[in-house]
Amino acid sequence: MSKKRSTRTPSFTFKNINLLNSKRSQTILSFGMIFSIILIVIFITFAFYAISKFLSIQKSVEIGKFTNDFQSDVDKIWKGSQGSQAMEYNLPISIEKVCFIDYSSENSGTNVKIYNELRQLHYENENMFFYPLGSGEGLDAKEIKNIDLARITGGENPFCVENMKGKVRLTIKKNFGESLVTITN
Repeated sequence: MSKKRSTRTPSFTFKNINLLNSKRSQTILSFGMIFSIILIVIFITFAFYAISKFLSIQKSVEIGKFTNDFQSDVDKIWKGSQGSQAMEYNLPISIEKVCFIDYSSENSGTNVKIYNELRQLHYENENMFFYPLGSGEGLDAKEIKNIDLARITGGENPFCVENMKGKVRLTIKKNFGESLVTITN
């Protein structure tokens, strides 16, 4: 009698192969998930970094716009024979005060501490400063032309104006016969 050969392969072999493939695919899946999570964290970190840089640029633009608009308003009043204009400007809330300081005269008034602290920013002709130090995003001091700094700081040197919730209110005026503009609250 002849023995018949079985054409069937033992089933335990397929189970072992399926088990190996299943474990390998689980390992590959877990590495894929970890890699995806790492990429998501990297993208979120980059997004926060980019947003913070854009906000910093926005502050710088707002400060630059303030200084340009303020100088323009001073020049308008200065060119006329007389005038007075109350203006409101926007500034970042990180700036607590806008100060006018005359470093050719002594300090006086309520903001004496600020006088010495802001001296670090005075190099040549700067007369307007943002307090606290560093709040001006690189534009902490600026020279405003055509203002009568001696009269502005006569009673109080430095003369500071508070930033109230991102708004600074200044009155720019020039009387008949005066050659320079004065700034008041």
